[in-house]
Formats: sequence, C-alpha cells, structure tokens
Amino acid sequence: VPSPRPAGGSMSVVEHVREMAAAGLHSNVRLLSGLLLTMSGNNPELFSPSQKYQLLVYHADSLFHDKEYRNAVSKYTMALQQKKALSKTSKVRPSTGNAASTPQSQCLPSEIEVKYKMAECYTMLKQDKDAIAILDGIPSRQRTPKINMMLANLYKKAGQERSSVTSYKEVLRQCPLALDAILGLLSLSVKGAEVASMTINIIQSIPNLDWLSVWIKAYAFVHTGDNTRAINTICSLEKKSLLRDNVDLLGSLADLYFRAGDNKNSILKFEQAQMLDPYLIKGMDVYGYLLAREGRLEDVENLGCRLFNISDQHAEPWVVSGCHSFYSKRYSRALYLGAKAIQLNSNSVQALLLKGAALRNMGRVQEAIIHFREAIRLAPCRLDCYEGLIECYLASNSIREAMVMANNVYKTLGANAQTLTLLATVCLEDPVTQEKAKTLLDKALTQRPDYIKAVVKKAELLSREQKYEDGIALLRNALANQSDCVLHRILGDFLVAVNEYQEAMDQYSIALSLDPNDQKSLEGLQKMEKEESPTDATQEEDVDDMEGSGEEGDLEGSDSEAAQWADQEQWFGMQ
Repeated sequence: VPSPRPAGGSMSVVEHVREMAAAGLHSNVRLLSGLLLTMSGNNPELFSPSQKYQLLVYHADSLFHDKEYRNAVSKYTMALQQKKALSKTSKVRPSTGNAASTPQSQCLPSEIEVKYKMAECYTMLKQDKDAIAILDGIPSRQRTPKINMMLANLYKKAGQERSSVTSYKEVLRQCPLALDAILGLLSLSVKGAEVASMTINIIQSIPNLDWLSVWIKAYAFVHTGDNTRAINTICSLEKKSLLRDNVDLLGSLADLYFRAGDNKNSILKFEQAQMLDPYLIKGMDVYGYLLAREGRLEDVENLGCRLFNISDQHAEPWVVSGCHSFYSKRYSRALYLGAKAIQLNSNSVQALLLKGAALRNMGRVQEAIIHFREAIRLAPCRLDCYEGLIECYLASNSIREAMVMANNVYKTLGANAQTLTLLATVCLEDPVTQEKAKTLLDKALTQRPDYIKAVVKKAELLSREQKYEDGIALLRNALANQSDCVLHRILGDFLVAVNEYQEAMDQYSIALSLDPNDQKSLEGLQKMEKEESPTDATQEEDVDDMEGSGEEGDLEGSDSEAAQWADQEQWFGMQ
C-alpha cells in the first residue's frame, strides 16, 4: 500500500481531513475519516499514533454534528486512549526528530476540548453523572471558562451546591461579565453584595456599565423572593434611557408581576416584550398560561401555533398548547404535552405544574404530588408550586400535610396577601380553624383589597355563614377596579340568594362574556331561565346547589368536584 504521506512538501491525507474539518465540511470529513480508519485498522502501520488520534477526533466531531451522540462518545473515548499511548511513546523517545514533532503536536486537537465534547454528548444523552465525571477529571488549573460553566450548571442540577458555587466563581474570575454565572450564584443564595464585589473592578473601569450593580441587586431580590423590591429595582433600570425596551428586563418584570399575583400587569409586560421581539420564546409558557386562565383560549391557540413555528425544540410551545388542552378539560392531552415539554427541558417549572395539575384532575394525586415537589425544588420562591401541592393534599384529604406545608410557606416567603390566603384556604377545610381562616383573610384583604383569591375565599366563608349582604358588598367593592369572571359569577350566586334575580342574570352574563367556557356561570344562567318565577322551596335548593352543601371539605369531595374546584381556583397559578 502506498504511504498516505507522500514525499515532498504536499499535505498528508490527515491534514486534508483537518482542513475540511476546519472548513466545516462535516459530512465530507465523516465519509473520508471513516474510510481512513478502516484502512488503519487493516494495516496498523499506515498511520502514526498522533494521526490516528486526529482521525478519531475529527470523525467523532462529525458524528457529534450529526447528533449521533452515543457513537461520538465511543469514538472520543478511543481517541483519548490513543492519546494516552501517544504520550507514552513521546516520553520514550525524547530527542529524536524534536523539530519535526513540534508543529505536529501544535495542531493536535486539544484533549481538554475532546473531554468537553464528551460531556456535551453525555448531557444530550441525559447522563449527567458521566458528564460530571469526565469534567471533574480535568485538573482545575486546566479548566477553561466554558468547562467551569458547564460543571457549575451540572453540579447545581445534581444538588451539589458548594461545588456549583465554586465553579461559578471560577467563571467570574476568568470572565467578570459572565452574567449567567452571576444569576447562577444568586440562585444558590450567594449574597448580592458578595457577587457585586467580584465585578466591581470592571464596572469602574468601563464606561456605561454603572447599571450593572443595580442589575445584580435586582436579581438578588428576585432570588430571595422579594417580588416588590425586585419589581421596583427592575423598573428603575427600565426607566434609564439606555436600557429602555430591553426584552430580558421586560420578561423578568412580567414574571415578577405574575409571581406577585398581579396578572394584569404581567400580561401587559409580556405583550410589550413580544411586540419588541416577535421571536421571543422565554416566558411565553407563563404568558400562555395566564391567557388560558382568563379564558382567552383562541389567543392561547394562536400563541401556541406561533411558538411552534419559531421552535419545537423548546418546552414553551408544548406547555402553551398543554394549557389550551387543560382549560378545554382535555386532561390526558394536557398530560402528554406536559410530559413532552419536560422531556425537552427537565427544568421547565411551568411544564411540571401543567403535568401535575393534569394528573391531579385525572385523579392520579400521588403522581401529581411528585411533580409539584420537583417544581418546588426548582423554584422555591414561586408560590404557585406550593399551591399545586397543597391542592393535592386537600384533594386526598391530607389536611395535616397541607397545614404543615402552608405554615412553612408562610414562614419562608413571609406574611403577604398571597401566603395569608394560602394558609386560610387550608384553615377553611378544617372546622376547628374557621375563625383563624377569617382572621387571615381579613389581614390579606387589608394588605391587598383587590387580591382575587382572597376575595373568593372570603366570599366562600360568608356564604357558609349565609351572610349574603356582606358578601355582595365585598364582591362589589372588589369589582370596582377590575373585572373577573369568577367574582362576577359568585356575585350572581349571592344575588340569587337574596332574590335579586334580574341583577344575578346580568352578573352571570358578564362572567360569560369574560370567559365563555365558564361552566358554572352557564349553569347559573340556565337555572334562572328555567325558573322565571321560583317558589320558596326551589330558591332554598338553589342556594344550596350554588354554594355546595355548606359542610366542610365539600369542595374536595370527589374527582369531578376536584376538577371543577381546580377550574374555579384557576388552576395552579397566581392571581
């Protein structure tokens, strides 16, 4: 066989492969390197160890490019074995042909880069442990910023928080403007001041970067769950002329309003961000969920289609489509779409909440609980994750667990209208704690008179006590500055109870104009139309039907009731 390395100055075949790889001709590299590796197998003398190493790496790279990750890993592994053999032989023959071997070794693909590629393959194959093992094996002095960044993310996912913090800090030491590493540290409860101190030199030395310390402060508030201060800080950044109309900041703001239970502002900010960037994907799952909660199913469908056109490789379009199914009461389809989203991104909180809610409404409460717990692990500051779990506990009559969880949330996230209402919701389920529920709801409504969830729960309490006039006053007051389907419907129920039929019909109609799919308003309206002149007896029955039997726990009595309940409580979201 003629040697592939001809005499004279012309390039060897391996150098041709390297040139094609550098030129990005992956499919060509794959074919040629495959043939050359077979030749090498049939005649081991054909290529030197360093040439075999190169061929294996270029071949593996082309497999990686074709997304054949398992195959790529096996070729990279062979390449590393070849490299070991190579280092041994080069140590044995020190001085011979030194001048010739230096340019050769300079163009050898880096062993560290090979390990990084292997780790990428492992993460694509969802073998995080193997990815960590291979990167861990690189001495820390030799780790490049991207290796440290990847390690930090993997450690964080595996719950190894201290190692994760160390790796993120290493990234910042090498690249002080690595903002995602900054967010990583803040999410692992490293203090904002400590993180800011790592970037202070660069902020002072570069013009127009003075906003960065405020940016760090804002996201420090985000990660400690201090929504109000986070919102104020980001708004102050947003007002700075240089950062006005930044899509990332608007998205963060929308998400914060959502967490704080201010849906109107959340939707506004999402719309603003979308106008600025029609290809925006991040946060669109929350936006779709909010639209679905408001009964805007056609908008949700359009949003889903648009997102699928942008990318079906992200979780968001699947979640949006799943929200559409969930609110159309097609729970098994919602379950499938949620599962698909989790497969694409195991960190998607919204996908976990969607799948959990679908499982709960299908009566598979224990499985639902697992999903809500995972959501809580990923987003410990998001109240809606806890709400989902607590609804599961109540659905399975585990009032004690629900109470423990609600108390914990109240302690960790602080006493605000949302946590007070959540605790009150659990207290309402237990006859012993009715008075406590009342106190908690009054506190919540003092803080935020327009907080819909608190108003709904307070109305439920007043209805049990048959204090309809008080209920009507409460609901009218809450509806003075906002329009909400559930509030209009409950007001309708209360008006029926005090024989104000005409106005009750108006309220049901308003509720249906806001959400045409609202089953209970429809039932209320149909009942009224059937009985234009009700006798006293049917009236009494009406009130009972509308408000449940008035016994404790009537809302969680059965699966179908649990499903309606989930609907009325507007699924697993914030108010």
